[in-house]
Amino acid sequence: MKRVFFSILFLLFVIAGSAQVDGVVQEGEIGVTVGAAHYFGDINTNAAVNRPKPAVGIFFRKQFGEYIALRLGAHFAQLGYSDIYSKNDFQKRRNLSFNSNIWEATIQGDFNFMRFVPGVPEFGFTPYVTLGVGAFNYNPYAYYRGKKHFLRPLGTEGQGSSLYPDRKPYSAVAFCMPLGMGVKYNINPNINLSFEVAYRFTTTDYLDDVSSYYFPDAFPATLPGGGSTLWYALQDRSNETGDGVRIGTKGRQRGFRNQADAYVMAEVGLAFTLTSYKCPTSN
Repeated sequence: MKRVFFSILFLLFVIAGSAQVDGVVQEGEIGVTVGAAHYFGDINTNAAVNRPKPAVGIFFRKQFGEYIALRLGAHFAQLGYSDIYSKNDFQKRRNLSFNSNIWEATIQGDFNFMRFVPGVPEFGFTPYVTLGVGAFNYNPYAYYRGKKHFLRPLGTEGQGSSLYPDRKPYSAVAFCMPLGMGVKYNINPNINLSFEVAYRFTTTDYLDDVSSYYFPDAFPATLPGGGSTLWYALQDRSNETGDGVRIGTKGRQRGFRNQADAYVMAEVGLAFTLTSYKCPTSN
């Protein structure tokens, strides 16, 4: 993946153009995006796209010639999924679910396949590719008996337990690598319209709070005086389905820890063009 990233980045700068049409220089854009986000991971193992959630963003794009741009962006999105949507019998019985708000900041390189010059009709449309890096904050939560509970502090897979010192709590911040394609259309000299789909590879497998194995003995299962602790109730929710018997025996697979989670955003963008005028030379 690192080789692909640096190869594409090198290619973009090698083939970047720097010509202007009639002295018009496109300096960049500032804009907003609205669209949808979708999660892929241990609860959505078949990469189904059936539970999109809202996403909004703002960005500033600095143009370097007519082909290359550097973009700074920020997004807010919601992600979530549940085992009840799966066709797999084990997942339905597992009965896990999550939701999370995502706050993301990225820096991306954009490459236009065609010359793009605002205000010049013959150069007012282009497909483009985008590639970058970023960081995001996430905090998965679930509903239990009608109440919202954040999952990370609970250590649902034994994180933070003295019995399992190798099970460290996961961070609320992870890195992402957006890779996508889009199209851009110049409505008039001052406004551009775009549509983009970008997949985010991430460095975490806990976006959904599911990754490895069940550890039902990590923390106390019952409260003093009787009743299940909140941790015990949310680490294994299989008793809420089927015959009421829990499937979360010690060491049984709960998720697939060898593959990180991911998410995608599909957005429509509206941007205001930043241009300048350079007097043509006699040459």
